[in-house]
Amino acid sequence: MFEHSSLRVLSLYEGFFSGGARVLHSTVVAGLHAHGHQQHSALSLYSAVRRETMLQRMEDDPRFRNLRAAGVRVATLGRSTDDDHDPRRFTDAEMEIVAREVTGVDLVMSLKEQPLRLVNEGAFPQRPVVACLHRSDPEHSGAALDDLRTAAASGLLAAAVCCAESTRDAYAAAGVPEHLLRVVPNGIDLTRFHPLRRARRAAMRGAAGIPADATLVAYAARYDAMKNPRLFIAAAREFLERDDDGHVLMCGAGMTLDNPGLVADLDESFADRPDLLARVHPLGVRRDMEHVYAMADVVALTSAYGEAAPLCLIEGAMCGAVPVTTPVGDSARLVAGIGFVTGFDAAEIAETWIEAAARRGELRGALTAARQRFSHVRMLSGYARVLEQAVRGTGLRVAA
Repeated sequence: MFEHSSLRVLSLYEGFFSGGARVLHSTVVAGLHAHGHQQHSALSLYSAVRRETMLQRMEDDPRFRNLRAAGVRVATLGRSTDDDHDPRRFTDAEMEIVAREVTGVDLVMSLKEQPLRLVNEGAFPQRPVVACLHRSDPEHSGAALDDLRTAAASGLLAAAVCCAESTRDAYAAAGVPEHLLRVVPNGIDLTRFHPLRRARRAAMRGAAGIPADATLVAYAARYDAMKNPRLFIAAAREFLERDDDGHVLMCGAGMTLDNPGLVADLDESFADRPDLLARVHPLGVRRDMEHVYAMADVVALTSAYGEAAPLCLIEGAMCGAVPVTTPVGDSARLVAGIGFVTGFDAAEIAETWIEAAARRGELRGALTAARQRFSHVRMLSGYARVLEQAVRGTGLRVAA
């Protein structure tokens, strides 16, 4: 299944915080390292990152802990986004840490394009680089897109893994040489994400205050314009008006009542109907998303742009929730045959949630049949091939 080698790979993270790309990349790193044919380590530029009003520390992050549990060594430059420094400048002390971590590795893998500003530093040890890209709107990456193009033009970039066809097409259109772009579809750990038995599902709903017979819609997204939470909230208002037994769960960074923006959005949509608002449950960042999805009838995504192959749709579907999404990135392709695609109208979205929940039993067979398509084993094999080919293509191997 995997190319046999002792390839040594260092992954560059901007930081450890909640988000699908970090979940997926950490699954790749831990999986390839645990298989034994590659040796992986990681270097995080930041040890603390503030996103959507929440300061997320590396040592508290489940991805960091999972890597450590898998035997992956993780180092950091120790930066915090709350500190006053230029993110594009690196001190001599930081570059000494970089040199120490890169020494002895054959290849550098960058989670997204943001860490490439470090790779492009003249003092960065020369190694082939594989960038892992997870967006369908590279123009929103700002200076990081220029860093990616610089790495490609200089010859440092040996390959770029794209998690979706829309990602490949968008980055090719943005000027990244097409021959460097490789599509490896996203996958998940199917032993973690799976439906629950009926009794277990009912018990978990009861513990969460959700009636066993309620229609439950789950939303997993950070509070960000890209994710379009205002559209989701507007659709939730329409849905809860139509379904007297409906409930809505909102998970992700910023999805708590500590966030003034979310509170304002909820007030705007529900000020005249506090009875409906009582069935909206902001849960924030969760460490047990497999349970949230397994409780739900529908997993919803209302993103406006930027998505490529959203993990929430895959994870939710593999837990038995019917995915309903706006047509962004490869989302429509992901849910073909197992879910629904809507426009950007709140009433249409609400009606589709109701239809999706009603047809959940009918779609159960299709959801089961799709499981192997989304297995992380296939994804790991694809990443392993790209990494091996990247090193072979450059002819660079560091003596052990």
